[in-house]
Amino acid sequence: MDALDPARIRNVVLIGHGGVGKTTLAEALLLAAGQTNAAGKTSEGTSNFDTEPEEEARGSSMFTGFHHLGWRDTAVNVVDTPGANAFVHDASNALRAATTAVLVVSSAGETRGEDEKVLRWAQEDGVPRIAFVTGMDRERADFELGLKALAEALEQKTVAIQVPIGAGESFRGVIDALHRKAWLVQGEKGQMKEAEIPADLADEAQAARERLMESVAESDDALLEKYLDAGELGEDELRAGLKTGIASGALLPVLCGAGEKAYGAGPLLDFLVEACPSASEIAPAVGDDPKSGDEVKRAPKSSEPFSAQIVRTVIDPFAGKLSVLRVFSGEVPADSSVYNATKRSKEKLGHLFKLEGRKHTQVPKAVAGDIVAVAKLKDASTGDTLCDEKTQTYYPQLRSFEAAMSFALEAKTKGDEDKIMTGLQRLQEEDPAIHLDRDAQSKEIILGGVGQLHIEMAIERLKRKFGVEVTLSAPKVPYRETIRAKAQAEGKLKKQTGGHGQFALAHLEIEPLPRGGGFEFVDRIVGGAIPRNFIPAVEKGVVETLRSGAIAGYPVVDVRVILYDGKHHDVDSSEMAFKIAASTGFKAAFEKARPVLLEPIMSLDVAVPDEAMGDVIGDVNSRRGKVQGVEPRGHSQVIKALIPMSEILTYAPDLNSMTAGRGSFHVEFSHYEELPAHLAEKVVREAKKGAEAT
Repeated sequence: MDALDPARIRNVVLIGHGGVGKTTLAEALLLAAGQTNAAGKTSEGTSNFDTEPEEEARGSSMFTGFHHLGWRDTAVNVVDTPGANAFVHDASNALRAATTAVLVVSSAGETRGEDEKVLRWAQEDGVPRIAFVTGMDRERADFELGLKALAEALEQKTVAIQVPIGAGESFRGVIDALHRKAWLVQGEKGQMKEAEIPADLADEAQAARERLMESVAESDDALLEKYLDAGELGEDELRAGLKTGIASGALLPVLCGAGEKAYGAGPLLDFLVEACPSASEIAPAVGDDPKSGDEVKRAPKSSEPFSAQIVRTVIDPFAGKLSVLRVFSGEVPADSSVYNATKRSKEKLGHLFKLEGRKHTQVPKAVAGDIVAVAKLKDASTGDTLCDEKTQTYYPQLRSFEAAMSFALEAKTKGDEDKIMTGLQRLQEEDPAIHLDRDAQSKEIILGGVGQLHIEMAIERLKRKFGVEVTLSAPKVPYRETIRAKAQAEGKLKKQTGGHGQFALAHLEIEPLPRGGGFEFVDRIVGGAIPRNFIPAVEKGVVETLRSGAIAGYPVVDVRVILYDGKHHDVDSSEMAFKIAASTGFKAAFEKARPVLLEPIMSLDVAVPDEAMGDVIGDVNSRRGKVQGVEPRGHSQVIKALIPMSEILTYAPDLNSMTAGRGSFHVEFSHYEELPAHLAEKVVREAKKGAEAT
């Protein structure tokens, strides 16, 4: 349905780890609302949410999918997010569009690091949260185990709104503790019928009701006082208190069902409409005035000035760019002009669409709270703020994700380098977690991502969408060369070829600078031994030689070069002659000054659960890292260390293995240190082999 009232809009974002059944539950919601066929799929038998061929081939979500449905006179936008560690970052952007996040949990009680991660993002963004335990019809399903795992792993107060009737093959419905009724399975197409609570479960239902009432009372001081005095809460007080507890994040209500058969999908939609906040009930969006810098708040009302943020970009090589907007305030009709406060440019909106997987339904306008898409915006990209030009606001950028792993790319077909860069830049618009760079030293194209699978999928899509094939290899570590002692040498060029010859003589002394000192050139020529107009040529000759050192061809750093004497010829000397002489003299002095290789050292922060701290510290030490300290952060420990770049080029999968996907890390350049001799010998051998091959 099309809702033009924010009070009748719910944006439901499904979150949770990969393979838990989010997409299956999303399909079940569409099925319950009569939006899809009995199988909960498209007429072609494919998912309504996984629209990329790579997703269909692997049976796993890699990008956020959107659909919508109507339920009890309410428009519900269903947003299905990826949960695999390599793609879960996409859920962060989707949460910006949410009015409620639904954590989908396995009936086996398993929670993973991705669950903690996305719930933390939701909490940081102030998004109300509930949970749905799915798979209650599966073997070894245990609802109580699921509740316990949630409470322990997430350390948030959970409360069961529903309890299952049976489990596994004997699962036949749920008890609704809030409304004191039962929903019983009827047939095999997701239908459930409302019924009285079975007599043999009356005591269990009453216990669940009392736990719910107690939890709601504990979430509000006024209700707690009333509960302690009267021993219970009134029906209206219970429902109002529950809704307030959800909106504030004080409570994490838990429902259950069997997503694969769509059992529980209808009651879940009822709960989302009745107990979870609408688009009009969430807190105002907070931004800044681009002109004054003052804080701006936009209430979720159609009467407010228009403002929206792009939360997703889809790139199609034929249809162009599709931008998905979350409207925070005001309303905007199709075919109107808006202002891009991020890029400081005007944008023309064409048709507006509601998303239905691969298909789109045109709508005349969008209102506060809604999620719509618009095609072919000129300058806009994910995270940009669109607003009314006369009353501007700028919303903070979406969460950024650093590259945890990088690879060097090489085109399989010569001449495709420009196509690679163009294609990857387009994919970067679609997925901002893709990092693209060109190494100034090696000239390599460097592709970074949150994990190896993330990068591999980018390469697959590059081939499919833009017809470019590449090979991957580990990027070159940017070693540097320097010296440990003083040395002197002369650089001399003397050629006589008939007519004018070439002559230059430069006496150079080199000495080491402190680490990070860079390069210094000192002119100590006196008495005109070298004319002043040739001095810059000497410095230029040295600077050009610094770009490729004498050990392994890496740039030379932290060295002072002193020009203290020389000779010239009135006829045969030239700038070129002194450049060549300076280069020769520098190389000769460099070889005598005890040259060494330097390696980049990175500052590493690793957030891990307590039980994995010992393994991670041991692993850091085995990688030649130096642990600087450990700090508590929430319910994790942050290990701070210095570690060589060469040791963590592929750190992400190892950390995932040690922490069961619950660890995360941040790395940035710190400084250069001398590379141990045995490792330097290996680097030099490989460099010589590469030079010979070239």
